[in-house]
Amino acid sequence: MDEAGRGPLAGPVFAAAVILPRKRSIDGLNDSKKLSEKKRNLLADEIKRRSMAWSIGISDVNEIDSINILQASLLAMQRAIENLDIMPQLILVDGVHAPDIDIPTKTIIKGDQIKKSIMAASIIAKVSRDNYMKNLDDKFPNYGFKQHKGYPTKFHLEALKLYGITKEHRLSFKPVSIINESNR
Repeated sequence: MDEAGRGPLAGPVFAAAVILPRKRSIDGLNDSKKLSEKKRNLLADEIKRRSMAWSIGISDVNEIDSINILQASLLAMQRAIENLDIMPQLILVDGVHAPDIDIPTKTIIKGDQIKKSIMAASIIAKVSRDNYMKNLDDKFPNYGFKQHKGYPTKFHLEALKLYGITKEHRLSFKPVSIINESNR
C-alpha cells in the first residue's frame, strides 16, 4: 500500500491497497511520481483489471486538520485495507509508518521503487487523488486544482490570497493558516 496527497494544501489524502497476482506481472509499473500522467492513467486501468483486489481509503480535510496529516494518512491506509475484498496475509507499506491493523505489516523505505505491489498502490492512490482534484477544479475554478492538484505552487498561493480559503483547504497547514489569519 501507499498514499498520495500528504504535501498539498487542499483536498483529502488517499491511500490504496493492491494485491497483485504472483504469476502475471504488469509491464511498466514504477513509482507513480516517475510516470507521466497519461502512463499512470493507463496503468491504473490495467491494475484495476488485473489485480486480485484493490481498494481506496480516504481521510478528509477535517480529519487531516484534527489528527494531523501523518495520522490521517495512516487512517486512510487502514480504510483501504478494510475495503479490500480479499484480506492479505502481509501488508507492505511504502515508508516508515504503518497503519494500526491486525495483519502482519512490513514498512519499506522507497518501497514504491522496489516492490511491484507498492508501485501499483502508488499509481492507484495518485490517479484517484488527481481525479478528485480535477473534479474539485470544477467547483472552485479560480484555484487551478486541475494543474497543481492542491500543492503549494505560486499560482495556488496567489489564488488563496485573492479568493481566500475553501472548505477543501487544510487549515492546519502553515501557508493556509497564515492566509486565513491575514484575511480575517
